[in-house]
Amino acid sequence: MATEKTIGKKVSCRGIGLHSGKSIHLSLLPAQPGDGIIFVRTDRGSIRIPANEAHVIPSQFSTIIGTKGASVQTVEHLLAAAAALEIDNLIIELDGPEVPAMDGSASPFIALLLEAGATAQAKERPFIEILKPIRVSEKGKSITIRPGSSFEVSYKIDFDHSVISKQSYHYWHSPQAFMREIAPARTFAFLKDVSYLQSQGLALGGSLDNAVVIGEDSVLNKQGLRFADEFVRHKVLDLVGDFSLLGRPILGKVEAVCSGHQLHVALVKEIYKNKKAWRMVSAPSASVSPQKSYTGPNYHSLPIPA
Repeated sequence: MATEKTIGKKVSCRGIGLHSGKSIHLSLLPAQPGDGIIFVRTDRGSIRIPANEAHVIPSQFSTIIGTKGASVQTVEHLLAAAAALEIDNLIIELDGPEVPAMDGSASPFIALLLEAGATAQAKERPFIEILKPIRVSEKGKSITIRPGSSFEVSYKIDFDHSVISKQSYHYWHSPQAFMREIAPARTFAFLKDVSYLQSQGLALGGSLDNAVVIGEDSVLNKQGLRFADEFVRHKVLDLVGDFSLLGRPILGKVEAVCSGHQLHVALVKEIYKNKKAWRMVSAPSASVSPQKSYTGPNYHSLPIPA
């Protein structure tokens, strides 16, 4: 029987918010069984914001959750890391409005969670098993989930730019696969869009240190790409984080075509609505203890204060 997990100890880091440009201190703390993942804005009187679909604020360029008096932006990379390592219950304290970008990927958060360790809890871990297909679409973009015995993602993107063009990736979920194949993939932006984004109060903290920046005909980052298909892999990363807003791991096959945060969240909401299309089930744990499972490249040097 799979049981819920939390982390073993408090860990912290500091970084710049990708969109806010603010220096943010973040701490991860253990939580009780059944608590789920909760963000706490320590600079706003410790307002608590549960990481679930009911608290999502519509946004195109990142995933934002909020409640009366406070919100947290760009939660998807940290949520993806927690989901990949099967951390069900977690307190995330922030002294600002955004999760730090770190290097633009989920790898720094994987490292932080590995530092914290994992602790099994005395509560069964249920799974959402998809029984019937559920689909959402908009202007030629779509995302569908179908029945499956595990969590799989097939993602296709198509950009009118020679550096990206058409890419596809099929991902079979496991902690090891996520850490090796998906976690290092960084967020990306086009140089031509940066001025507009900043005029809208976005990408104020963006740099070559926390994003892949695409120029007219090349990647501007001196070290290049981590994967030839890093762009579509990062889309998978975002989807894993956004789907964690379901609050439970999922058994189903996802097919995404030119999708993004808005459609990811739209499908999460449709899953909630279509209660006859899924059921809660028990499933055995096939994961390896996260303290010993990371064998991927060390793309970052994560500051972990004493």
